[in-house]
Amino acid sequence: MSTAEAAPTSPRWSILESMEVSQELADRVLQWVGAAEFKPSKAKQIAVGLGIDEDGVRELKRVIKSLVLQGKVVYGENHLILGLASLPKAIKPKKKDESQSESSLRKRPTEPARVQTRKDVPLIRGTFRRAMGGFGFVRPGDNDEDAAAPDDIFVPPGATGGALDGDTVEIRLQPRGDRRSDDPEGVVEKVLLRGRRQFTGTFELRGGLALVHLDGVPYDRPISVGDVRGLPLEGDEKVFVELVDFPDEQGNGGEGVILEVLGKTNNPAIDTLTIMRQYALPDNFPDEALEEARRQADQYSDKDPSEEGAGKGDIRARGDSNRRDLTELLTITIDPFDARDFDDAISLRKEQGRSILWVHIADVSTFVIAGSPLDEEAQRRATSVYLPDRVVPMIPEIISNHLASLQPDRIRLTKTVEIEIQDDGVITSVEVYNSMIRSDMRLNYDQVDEFLLAPESKREAWGEPICDLLAKMHALAMDMRRRRFKRGSLTMDVPEVKIDLDKTGKVKGAHVVKHTESHQIIEEFMLAANQSVATWLDDQELGFLHRIHPPPERRKLKQLEQFVRDLGLPIAAVESRFEIQRILDLVAGTELEDAVNFAVLRSMSKAVYGPHPEGHYALDMAHYCHFTSPIRRYPDLTVHRLVQNIIDGKKTPDDPFPTLLRLGFHCSDQERNAAAAERDLILLKLLHFMKKQIGQTMEAVISRVFVDGIFARCLQLPVDGFIPVTSLPHDKYRFERRGQMVVGFKEGNQFRLGDRMMVKIAKVDLRERQLWMDFVSKSKSSTELPWKTTGSSDNKGQRHKPDKVSRKKAKKSRRRH
Repeated sequence: MSTAEAAPTSPRWSILESMEVSQELADRVLQWVGAAEFKPSKAKQIAVGLGIDEDGVRELKRVIKSLVLQGKVVYGENHLILGLASLPKAIKPKKKDESQSESSLRKRPTEPARVQTRKDVPLIRGTFRRAMGGFGFVRPGDNDEDAAAPDDIFVPPGATGGALDGDTVEIRLQPRGDRRSDDPEGVVEKVLLRGRRQFTGTFELRGGLALVHLDGVPYDRPISVGDVRGLPLEGDEKVFVELVDFPDEQGNGGEGVILEVLGKTNNPAIDTLTIMRQYALPDNFPDEALEEARRQADQYSDKDPSEEGAGKGDIRARGDSNRRDLTELLTITIDPFDARDFDDAISLRKEQGRSILWVHIADVSTFVIAGSPLDEEAQRRATSVYLPDRVVPMIPEIISNHLASLQPDRIRLTKTVEIEIQDDGVITSVEVYNSMIRSDMRLNYDQVDEFLLAPESKREAWGEPICDLLAKMHALAMDMRRRRFKRGSLTMDVPEVKIDLDKTGKVKGAHVVKHTESHQIIEEFMLAANQSVATWLDDQELGFLHRIHPPPERRKLKQLEQFVRDLGLPIAAVESRFEIQRILDLVAGTELEDAVNFAVLRSMSKAVYGPHPEGHYALDMAHYCHFTSPIRRYPDLTVHRLVQNIIDGKKTPDDPFPTLLRLGFHCSDQERNAAAAERDLILLKLLHFMKKQIGQTMEAVISRVFVDGIFARCLQLPVDGFIPVTSLPHDKYRFERRGQMVVGFKEGNQFRLGDRMMVKIAKVDLRERQLWMDFVSKSKSSTELPWKTTGSSDNKGQRHKPDKVSRKKAKKSRRRH
């Protein structure tokens, strides 16, 4: 991770300090970044500003690195170059301490938490984000001045000071202890402000003491909740507590008070409430926001002017006078079967040598006025959360499911992206404008898939125009998709698990949602609209929230390369999107597909929102933003407002960089929180269901391999369970990284990633949210992989005994998965 500064105490200082660079170029760079109008930029952008050609970029980067080491400039997010004027005083680098001995500079800590940090290193304040591996990151900046501070600072295990996700902390920088990066790491000196004080947990009465095991925190020990004799409480109940005293980093101490008794842990009905409390998801909208939504509804009418009763609330009187009437244009929506809001619709016309695509997006900005109570609540939530049995919407349903929902046969306000695409795939024209549409038909993905399999079967029911439109949409989308992958875009189908509920809301099963061609049609058109809008706004050099996906770190690509080599895949190197795609293609349709897709996903950087026009690595798009879902994503709504300013001819000054940066951080955090809540609730509901299956036998496929056991995913239900080595046939097993397997000495005792087996459901731990399984037998249905893997035959006779570090790493990795 890049950090606020290159640590003056780095042992590489004496080596790099002396590298010869052009003093003239260094002076030009310092003058450029020191200008008042300078904005954080990449080296290539600075090269353009200084008039340096491509041949001089390498030298420019060397100069910048030298200046960073001298503390004259710093690296920010994604290696943006920042001048010292853009940094808060607390983190501006001090000059190197000339009196410090060279021998002290060479010392590298092997135990980061035990190293005594230098007291003259300035403290940095920021927001702490905890990762499951016991480490974390601190995002510098906790006020408006600090919002332009650099990228996250790594905090190793044992140096977090007991900080939890969202806490405001003070850290000191020190040299990184693992030699994998030149960036320094942080040690939490003090927790200044807790990000949250309320948590869910499981109540336990032990020896007369009232205790609560908290959910979603790294504490192994419970906290005390004092005297609870006045509460109707029994053991093993879920409760909602507020901490009045936080435990230390080892989990000692900690005291809280119970705010709410949620119910028995074995009652699936309280799962959703537990997760909502754990992830601080709101129950209801504030009264002011609801009143604003109702006012918008009262002022709205979708009646045609020719209809009786149409008045000044008529939809055609809303918005600007230049809103184009597209109600006669054949338009359809395609969404999931159980979708409640419809925020995108498609029209398409095929002409000689070209296609004209209209992507209509609900004009939410018309109803959610910037700065209103409705907008403030939408910004706070930042995203809708889709739980198995309910939706926590970003905007009240009266707007999201009614006024801004593109329902069939209703006139609706939209923003339309009109794209002209030549038959060779070249986009020759893009226009964005306000419009009104009337959707002709609502279709779901299953219906469209049925049509694609048998087009003639739907012609009588749907009519020729709709069927012809779908055929054209399919042909265009598949051509766009083929060209996108040819250019280097990645395709990675990560399994999406969907819970099946009965009429009473109880789990009756689960399935993996398949990404079929009907999904791909809509995906291609939404990508095209997002890319077109981002390109249009970037061409005007306007500030807005981009959807950024940075390139993966080289270290992570090397780890991925080693992983696929261990599996025996014929891969020489992993350095580009094309090589990553080749890996994905090799395992597609095999038992290794999910495991390898997951490994590729872990090697990728996280996509975030930010003001930098950094592009999207996985999509191979230089310009990209989110525009197509303003009902459920706040960044889309902000882009809609900028588009509206352009349409209205209003002055569109860039939002202050720190404001956009801060908003991007918030939206990214809320998106991450929503995804974690959705994932945890699905797991919790599946575990409740699996508790009824204890003792049952089912088929599973090995999805992860560790020193002390293996994870296997059930084929009947998409849930992973852990099989300890002690459950395998009696033998002395060793873990072989090469081949990703555990191998015994007896014939047949080899368990490899992707192998199928029969397992028995042994135990469900709802507190730890873990499923335990016992091995029954190997499955005869295991498929041969289309390449030769190296396994125990290549390592026969070699004894591999994992060291203590390997065992600890495996145990931590297993626990967090």
